[in-house]
Amino acid sequence: MKETLYEWFAASVAAHPHEPALEAGTDRLTYGQLDALAQRLAAELVAAHSGVPDRVGLLAERSATAYAGYLAAQRLGATVVPLNPAFPAARTEAMVTAGRLDLVLAEERESAAGLSVPVLVPDLTAPYDGALPELSRYRATPDGIAYVLFTSGSTGRPKGVPIRHREVCAYLSHVVERYEVRPGSRVSQTFDLTFDLSVFDMFTAWGGGGTLVVPGRKDLMAPVRWAARQELTHWFSVPSMVSYASRMRSLGPDRMPSLRWSLFCGEPLTVQQARAWAGAAPNSTLENLYGPTELTISCARFRLPADRDAWPETDNGTVPVGQLHPGLEHRILDERGRPADQGELVVRGAQRFPGYLDPADNAGRFVRYAEDGPRAAESYEGDGPLTDEHWYRTGDRVRRAGPETGLVHLGRLDQQVKVRGHRVELGELEAVLRAQPGVGDAVVVALAGHGGETVLEAVCTGSGPDPDDLAHALRARLPAYMVPRGIAVFAELPLNANGKIDRKVLAASLKARHG
Repeated sequence: MKETLYEWFAASVAAHPHEPALEAGTDRLTYGQLDALAQRLAAELVAAHSGVPDRVGLLAERSATAYAGYLAAQRLGATVVPLNPAFPAARTEAMVTAGRLDLVLAEERESAAGLSVPVLVPDLTAPYDGALPELSRYRATPDGIAYVLFTSGSTGRPKGVPIRHREVCAYLSHVVERYEVRPGSRVSQTFDLTFDLSVFDMFTAWGGGGTLVVPGRKDLMAPVRWAARQELTHWFSVPSMVSYASRMRSLGPDRMPSLRWSLFCGEPLTVQQARAWAGAAPNSTLENLYGPTELTISCARFRLPADRDAWPETDNGTVPVGQLHPGLEHRILDERGRPADQGELVVRGAQRFPGYLDPADNAGRFVRYAEDGPRAAESYEGDGPLTDEHWYRTGDRVRRAGPETGLVHLGRLDQQVKVRGHRVELGELEAVLRAQPGVGDAVVVALAGHGGETVLEAVCTGSGPDPDDLAHALRARLPAYMVPRGIAVFAELPLNANGKIDRKVLAASLKARHG
């Protein structure tokens, strides 16, 4: 069994050196060529750091530099911390600091300006005459951290989620075979590298000897046409892309005949979305995947039957999330922490992460559950080490719907929402808004936009804050997907009978304002 992330790629290099591994822009690289490029970047990283770095930031996207750089860090046994060139500089620097990075590998020097660590900007157009330093074949160990991803945090700062090699390898050992990735498979790469689902794209493709096919930004504006033109066999995206394609009227019958697998994750998949996609990809098996970053990419799946008349019906019109992957256990707990058929999903097992980068973030996110008695689950509040016995609290409400259907997702227990598949804590936005001059209080609510997609709206009180100034401040601090569609200034916020902010009334008021 492969024990480190790089071994999945290295095995395909050895078995299929002349098969295509990557298509990104004008670059077409075989496994042998991509490996050689990764080896070169590994040598440059060692030279730039005067030794093997422990943690490498990757400030690049959708290019040979990005993917070879990811592999280069893995080749060295370093931890990869993906950074998005489109994010504001302040947020990137916060991740650099929180991630304790040794250096950053960047595609362009401008995007890395002002960072507090050394920056390597390789020139891949120039020949490299250096040699890879003498290293053991694999420096990484199963307990080493393969990558760290930052998610939105309710405290107003992003949370670092480390994933060890053991967790991601347990995942890959299941999905590479399940989705029949082989030489000749052409796998989409719709996700940014800061999105954990990108790890599925890369290493499911490379773990099976397939080709990772990377769309440009313009290609994502016409995803169905791109998928058909590239003759993709495997599609993976957020369900929002189905809604977008429907609005563009591109999901005509049999538009994507080459697709064998269509996978969706990151937000609820509606039956309506699934039916629209199935008509355009009639030869494709559809699966709905579910899982928070903390449970390594996805932890559950539901395969829709080939017979559409046999598709299950749910009260909320979403496709079930189904059964958990092998090696995982789950429980459903009610509000008192007792076993139930409907309530919060908690999970432990082979894919559960070891705890947040900042241990303070672990408090309240785990429970220990007494299986042999009626006692309620006990919340972990930082009292002692985390062990394999602790269950991760997903914050998701689910219902047990039977042995074949498995679990149905019912929503969240907190103020976390998904925007185009990205996890957003409304509390983080509210904290940034409250820190702005003139703002007294701030509330952000999620509304259903066109096609059912989630949009954010903010309301502030205070001594005359200007909405344009507030929006500018948010854009300087947060990724574009986290910036609310609108910011309104109210004299006061609506309160319920208990004196708390009435978010339902506020949401209804904002919805009425937008028609």
